[in-house]
Amino acid sequence: MIQKLSVALLLLGLVLVFWNGFQWWSESRVALYDAEMQDAPYSPGRGSSPSEDFVAAETLESYQEGGEIGELTIPKLGRRYPVFFGTEAGTLKEGVGLYDTSYTTLPSEKGHTALAGHRETVFRGLDGLVPGDFLYLTEGDYEYEYQINRVWVTDEQDTSVIVEKDSPTLTLTTCYPFDFIGSAPERFIVQAEFVKRHELP
Repeated sequence: MIQKLSVALLLLGLVLVFWNGFQWWSESRVALYDAEMQDAPYSPGRGSSPSEDFVAAETLESYQEGGEIGELTIPKLGRRYPVFFGTEAGTLKEGVGLYDTSYTTLPSEKGHTALAGHRETVFRGLDGLVPGDFLYLTEGDYEYEYQINRVWVTDEQDTSVIVEKDSPTLTLTTCYPFDFIGSAPERFIVQAEFVKRHELP
């Protein structure tokens, strides 16, 4: 009886390990890797316009949880990520989530756009970014270019990260440390300021 129970527990453990491994593998694959992006200058969409020309095609109220917003590109990491509305667990399994708060906006609304992603899947390697690196976020017919001006680590309870901004800002958030097992106690933050908007081909 004890031997049968031991075998059953061993099989259950193997199933759990396999399932968790499959989940990690499938979530990791949502980010598209392009090595050439790291080696050559990134070329955004054609043309550009200053922030004063922004006309918001949509508002946060136009979307429902899990609705696709656009795409985040990080040339230094050679990765493109699908971006979805909301930060529920199911949404973050599909890619990067866009915060839905009273302090945050879509890129076209000229406010504070904040994104979240899992550290062990889509946002692996995010700690390789430094001030001066560029980020690109698409929404509708435009691609918004941002340049990182600050990178830091903070407590998970820090309420000063997701706040209203006076100028167009993009913030990326993920759990930290990256190699922590279990629920990580801190948050890794990347903040970038708006540079210009490009019309997509």
